[in-house]
Amino acid sequence: MSNLSATSDDTFRRSSGPGQATVQTATASASAAVGFEAEWETACDSALRAMDLSETPDLLLVFVDSRFAGHYDEIITHLREQTGARHLIGASGQSVIGSSLEAEEGSAIAVLGLSLPGAELTPIAIDPQSMPDDLFSPVQEGPEVWLLFSNPFTIMTDQLVSHLQQLRPEVTLLGGMASSHQQQQGCAVFIDDRALMGGAAMMGLKGVSVKPVVAQGAEPLGQPWIVTDCEANTVKTLGSRPALEVLQETLMELDDDTRERAVRNLLVGLAMNEYKETHERGDFLIRNVMGADRESGVVAINAIPRVGQTFQFQFRDAQAADDDLRTRLSGLRDALQPDEEVLGALLCSCNGRGRGLFGEPDHDAAALSEIFGPVPTAGFFCNGEIGPVGGENYLHGFTASIAVLTAEK
Repeated sequence: MSNLSATSDDTFRRSSGPGQATVQTATASASAAVGFEAEWETACDSALRAMDLSETPDLLLVFVDSRFAGHYDEIITHLREQTGARHLIGASGQSVIGSSLEAEEGSAIAVLGLSLPGAELTPIAIDPQSMPDDLFSPVQEGPEVWLLFSNPFTIMTDQLVSHLQQLRPEVTLLGGMASSHQQQQGCAVFIDDRALMGGAAMMGLKGVSVKPVVAQGAEPLGQPWIVTDCEANTVKTLGSRPALEVLQETLMELDDDTRERAVRNLLVGLAMNEYKETHERGDFLIRNVMGADRESGVVAINAIPRVGQTFQFQFRDAQAADDDLRTRLSGLRDALQPDEEVLGALLCSCNGRGRGLFGEPDHDAAALSEIFGPVPTAGFFCNGEIGPVGGENYLHGFTASIAVLTAEK
């Protein structure tokens, strides 16, 4: 272990090592590690040996590389039995994330154990084939903060997020959609002692301080436009001009280098607040361009636009993604109270980020540790990320959605 520190009364302690970290405060504790092994049981035990489990976890966050798909039930049973954790939630991933580390190569299991005295934890398992009327009553009546993981091949996650938002507008949702090396096969979510191959899992957190960070990886292109005609997921006109004509003009006004990068990574942004005088990076809901029709000038996007909405073309950019993440994490750090310490973090990063976007390993996880110090972290690379922007919850793409847990030192 390294980076050990303590307050004068020894109520605050922090330690870290490769892929692992522990924080102990006067009111809570957290410990996280990643197990890298070819066999599921040795991977679990490797992670557990690296964790400080002197306090029984109230909650385990568990993320499992989908190479272990045949053993999900055994993994979560083993982890709960070995730790005595009261509750467990997590998901499968193409790759998992730990403290300062993103395990993009090789099979691994990431575990974060949280001891949260006095916290109320509320689990919900969502089966899309059987959803009783009172399934979401805990969302209406209970915690305001919920972790949410879904299987995108079996449930419409964007509709689920929208439904929960309507049920309780002040709710905060954080999480992501499970992923797998084999698309739908091996995609799962975990809740307590169950591995669900379909549906979604939620965990309500009450009596726990959770601060959301949603960092997007897009840079605006050209100027904002107003959608003047649209149908379903197609944008027909922008500013009363054919949408494709506006796009072509926007690209031609760029320098050669930016144009080449933009064409390879083209996105669109739909403004979340129409009443802002100016719209900048982070003010848009980012979605894919699905295609365009040269004859009609229509552009198809992965969203449902509306007439009067502010619209701006965007592109995926490593520098913009890095700047946005560090700016938002630094802003949160600077807003912490003097007696407040980061306890741990859930990091849900888009499959389109990681080494493929940044050209280097461990980018998002390392940024967390660089700004907050060693942070017990667990997470995974998602098919889509869930988090609030502008006071409302959305399903995102190309983002890093982070739940930062804090406690008194």
